[in-house]
Amino acid sequence: METRERILIRGRCVVPGRAEAPAFVTRQTVSGWGGIDARTGTITERRHEKAGQSFAGKVLVFPGAKGSSGWSHYFHMTRRLGSAPAAMLFTVMTTKVALGAVVTRVPAMTDFDRDPFAVIADGDLVRVDADAGVVEVFKRG
Repeated sequence: METRERILIRGRCVVPGRAEAPAFVTRQTVSGWGGIDARTGTITERRHEKAGQSFAGKVLVFPGAKGSSGWSHYFHMTRRLGSAPAAMLFTVMTTKVALGAVVTRVPAMTDFDRDPFAVIADGDLVRVDADAGVVEVFKRG
């Protein structure tokens, strides 16, 4: 049986719930309108470091939202179209990202006791328990 390193991060709940999925990590903010394809969860912003990659079904670890108030609409559409992230972990709380997390209806957290970008890498298994304010990170083998 494979043993993975387990790292615990504590934070503040924005949207309650639990999820477990591989991490999708970007140090760049994500644009809603003109920045994602809501049908696939793919980042379409050409200059984004994750352009062409999808966050659908993954734990989206990112600084937060950028762009217009339409951000929340595009993330709401990912939920309706089945391409939403499994959870959201963001480091910069704004009304845009908070509303987007609420309408996407996925567990969401912020205000961490550790820098998630220093701990979580793409593909790590991440277990989010927003109710308890805990994120468990299992480093990929």
